[in-house]
Amino acid sequence: MQVREIISTHPDVRGSTADLLLRCIEECYGCAQTCTACADACLAEDMVDHLRQCIRLNLDCADICAATGAMGSRRTGSNIAVLRVAIQACEVACRECAGECEKHASQHAHCRICAQACMRCADACRAALSEVH
Repeated sequence: MQVREIISTHPDVRGSTADLLLRCIEECYGCAQTCTACADACLAEDMVDHLRQCIRLNLDCADICAATGAMGSRRTGSNIAVLRVAIQACEVACRECAGECEKHASQHAHCRICAQACMRCADACRAALSEVH
């Protein structure tokens, strides 16, 4: 991803980037894609009825990750209070999704990969909060 490259060119940033927030943005977008793909793979499984909650949490997590990545990418103006809440909600969604995917990880590689992506994103969200104030 070119997150660092593009944000560092923003006139309001003037080359000074918040590295933990940039990592969070990258992880959010990556997690959104992984969760979307995991939900789709779950739908293709024979025992899809057993994966209903996993699919739901995958899709919820994908949505909040994409929204959080977009909000974190904006540098014009300020909406820190809402950004902080979005990052916090993203962390919660990622941890919930990871927990559900872990239940299926031994049977489905896509759930194992998704759980790992969700935990990386949750950790990046937590770390980013120290820079968003």
